[in-house]
Amino acid sequence: MSNADTAAVSTGPALAADPSATKADLIDASTRRKALLGSAVGSAVEWYDYFLYGTMAGLVFGPLFFPAADPVSGQMMALASFALAFLIRPIGGIVFSHIGDRIGRKKTLVMTLSIMGLSTFGIGLMPTYDSIGIWAPVLLTLLRLLQGLALGGEWGGGLLMAVEYSPKKRRGLYGAIPQTGALFGLALGNLTASGADAIFTNEQFMSYGWRVPFLLSVLLVGLGLWIRSAVAETPSFKKIRLENKTARVPLIETLKHHWPAVLVTIGAKFLETSSFFIFATFSLTYAIKLGFSRGVALNAVLIAALVAIPVMLVVGAISDRIGRRKMYAAGAICMMTYAIPFFWMMNQQSTTLLILAVIIGFGIIWPMYGAVLGTLFAESYPADVRYTGVSLGYQIGAAIVGGPAPLIATWLLKEYDDSYIPIAIFIMICGVISLISIAFSRDRHGQELDDPRPPTWNQCGTKS
Repeated sequence: MSNADTAAVSTGPALAADPSATKADLIDASTRRKALLGSAVGSAVEWYDYFLYGTMAGLVFGPLFFPAADPVSGQMMALASFALAFLIRPIGGIVFSHIGDRIGRKKTLVMTLSIMGLSTFGIGLMPTYDSIGIWAPVLLTLLRLLQGLALGGEWGGGLLMAVEYSPKKRRGLYGAIPQTGALFGLALGNLTASGADAIFTNEQFMSYGWRVPFLLSVLLVGLGLWIRSAVAETPSFKKIRLENKTARVPLIETLKHHWPAVLVTIGAKFLETSSFFIFATFSLTYAIKLGFSRGVALNAVLIAALVAIPVMLVVGAISDRIGRRKMYAAGAICMMTYAIPFFWMMNQQSTTLLILAVIIGFGIIWPMYGAVLGTLFAESYPADVRYTGVSLGYQIGAAIVGGPAPLIATWLLKEYDDSYIPIAIFIMICGVISLISIAFSRDRHGQELDDPRPPTWNQCGTKS
């Protein structure tokens, strides 16, 4: 056992002799802070790298790597490369969650962060279509697939690093912290892209300025690896390892005994992931199409992401009192109601209304379900397959509608003569699917995470 692991359970002689000493409620505050910091910082770095591609796909990758006679077609090809990574995320989730459920969350998170950092740095060095022709989009897409593979394993591990260290009465708050890491990453990505856009002329930005945010990621990855190296393995994993209860093949165990929870996870992910990428990626290209400058569009998303961070923490804390399902349902209903007003506000050609529209949708409403999603998922699986269960359901849901969401929205806009109503309807349909799925989930706020009686289908909303 490493020094970090030893420190995590060294809370006194009495606890050392007590089998319950590995429970999260007995972990000292210093160890918890390290775990939360490692979860949040690592998550922020991974999502910075991942979202940066989406930002640049909406701004420069079309003409630089996917040139076409029709600019919209080139844009759609760039967004398709963005969406393609979502198809490999479930594979990454399966591969890395197997490692995470077998040998530990910490080791897996170091692997995923390293792969993400190398692939992002490689994108910053990529020659464009004018230099190497068809190899440019091919190599760019391959690096994007590596990003997807890494993120497929990162999200579940980062979430569990926070949730499995949390006291039972604050699990919603702790689970919201790695989710804010994603927002920090998005905000940082937009901030560096916006900064490069402000520093360089348009010609310089299109030539080499866009590369700077990708190359800077190597510094963030180094910071993330350094912080995560000091974090101990989670109490839940140490408990099943000490009791020799690790699943032999976690994927088979999950699909055999917990497939209903996987279906609930997939469905609940629909609204969260589709609305997220509509706001974070598609809204950039849509705002520019409406005549707003690139800087204004980037700043709108940046401001909304910064607003969303404290909102998510508040929502996570509220869910510890009223439950995850109620919080999620309230947010879903608000988002379905807001879908049409969001696009209407953007179409008023007002910078103030544009920023306000994105803040309301992305900064206030989205966190109402985005903050509680991870904790709700983690509470749906026992510790021996928890990494696999949350990763599999989360990444499949993201692959079905999350990655394709900007592409679907762009296609709907083109197909229906620039009308935003079909896009709003798409968001509403995702909302209905998620609300139905949440109805079958089991809200376990205030209960022990590692209940000796693991959640079953009869405990997930159906009658015995």
